[in-house]
Amino acid sequence: KHRRRSMKWLQSGRRRDICVLLYGTNGRPAQKLKTALERHHDERIDPQQFYGALEALERLGHVESRTDGLSDVYELTEAGAEHVQTYAAWLDEQVDRDDAS
Repeated sequence: KHRRRSMKWLQSGRRRDICVLLYGTNGRPAQKLKTALERHHDERIDPQQFYGALEALERLGHVESRTDGLSDVYELTEAGAEHVQTYAAWLDEQVDRDDAS
């Protein structure tokens, strides 16, 4: 049950994509993160929705922020990185299963 509750962050595609974009980095400024997300989806993202997703991730303990000069920089926590790894493993299982059938 704990695992299911902890994976709720994945139910939001935007939150999941933000974490994936942060994975393996030392953090990214919010504006560069937003731009990368917009490029990936090929659409403009409402700033309120974007920052709402970041705030939710921070509140859940998957992301932390720091100020670097004039920018807010967001970085995955250890828990956030573990969730991305779990999600990636699940995707691999699904793709492998589909290839086998």
